[in-house]
Amino acid sequence: MPDLSSAHIFVSGKVQGVFYRSQADQTARQLGLTGWVQNLADGRVEAVVEGPQDAVEAMIRWCHQGSAAAQVANVEVEYIQPQALHRFEIR
Repeated sequence: MPDLSSAHIFVSGKVQGVFYRSQADQTARQLGLTGWVQNLADGRVEAVVEGPQDAVEAMIRWCHQGSAAAQVANVEVEYIQPQALHRFEIR
């Protein structure tokens, strides 16, 4: 797939305990992305998303908003080599 893109994302703010991961999972699946999302000990959420470039960009836009109860302060994105992930999961 020539337009395959992958992004490593860190989201900070009020993003734990507000259904951020479950909504990220649902959004990624709707966009047809693979990858994972997890909480970090420092209060951030970390994710890797992989798929068509337009879908990855849509997911990054979603990360800036997050779930209804989230208060996103910052989103850091690093584009990485696709890893041929097969599904999306919450870690």
